[in-house]
Amino acid sequence: MSISARHISKSFGSVQALQDVSLEVPAGRLIALVGPSGSGKTTLLRILAGLERPDAGSGPLFFHGQEVSGLSARDRRVGMVFQHYALFRHQTVAENIAFGLAVRRRKQRPPRAKIRETVAELLHLVQLDGLAGRLPGELSGGQRQRVALARALAIEPRILLLDEPFGALDAKVRKDLRKWLRAFHERIQLTTVFVTHDQEEALELADEVVVMNQARVEQVGSPQDVFDYPASPFVIEFLGNVNRVAAGISGAALQEHDRLYVRPHDIQIQPQDVGGSGLKARILHIFSAGSVAQVTLQRLEGGEILEAEVARAELETRQLHEGQLVTLFFRHIRVFSTSGEQRWIHNALAPAGTK
Repeated sequence: MSISARHISKSFGSVQALQDVSLEVPAGRLIALVGPSGSGKTTLLRILAGLERPDAGSGPLFFHGQEVSGLSARDRRVGMVFQHYALFRHQTVAENIAFGLAVRRRKQRPPRAKIRETVAELLHLVQLDGLAGRLPGELSGGQRQRVALARALAIEPRILLLDEPFGALDAKVRKDLRKWLRAFHERIQLTTVFVTHDQEEALELADEVVVMNQARVEQVGSPQDVFDYPASPFVIEFLGNVNRVAAGISGAALQEHDRLYVRPHDIQIQPQDVGGSGLKARILHIFSAGSVAQVTLQRLEGGEILEAEVARAELETRQLHEGQLVTLFFRHIRVFSTSGEQRWIHNALAPAGTK
């Protein structure tokens, strides 16, 4: 079931929540809406669900070629999962999952035996066999979120919408559930749109990422594309850790007002006396509890603070330590000019003989 939303705008009083936003979701894809708080991502999700109406003058909304702009949330057959589960505390897991079927009008309500069969199938699908009689309070956070997902699927939705589905969970459970949801989606192939402010979550889970900022769409693309080829300074700053580098990089034909960015893994640290025209810096701190060490440095000229990532083996081979004077080279720099031009600079400030 594909989604096509065209030129959607939404205001709440004087606050512009969405401004001329369009979205295309191919059938069976898992799409992430990612952006900071207030960027419009949840408002767009609620408009897809039929829980909010766009402003007059907005374009149409289609589900698989059928215009649904005038349909209620119930008639759109959308499954919705919220951040805080919204489970009924005094109903069992089975009763929670069956709720959407049990409250249907009599003519549309399946027989009780069919409802029980559907609940059993969904419990197996979300790997909660044997927990039908438990109350929500007797489950872990990850289990409660899977119950909420099963309840959304019980109505046989055409589209699944997830609003910050892992936001209330701790980091370890979030990571486990992300892997589970990706595998789950591969099995059911249900068109899914989920909202998150967690960049890592979006890049790991989604087939396609929609980056939103200040009520507009900044960029749409695969996780690899939006990370490697950001369309704007906002995108590169929002998606992953990045250093903003002061101008003054020699031999790169840069303008004074160009904005330069380098990822931590693209910074190479060499001894102070190495040849070439690298930047001189001092190591302030090394955090090495992991396979990759995080190195905080300060440029000697200007005092700029930079973050670099170094493999543990490289850290030990070069015997890097706090307080050490070093030379920095950049494997790749992303440049955004005031004229709107974008380009990569490769092997900037490289050691002698490597350019």
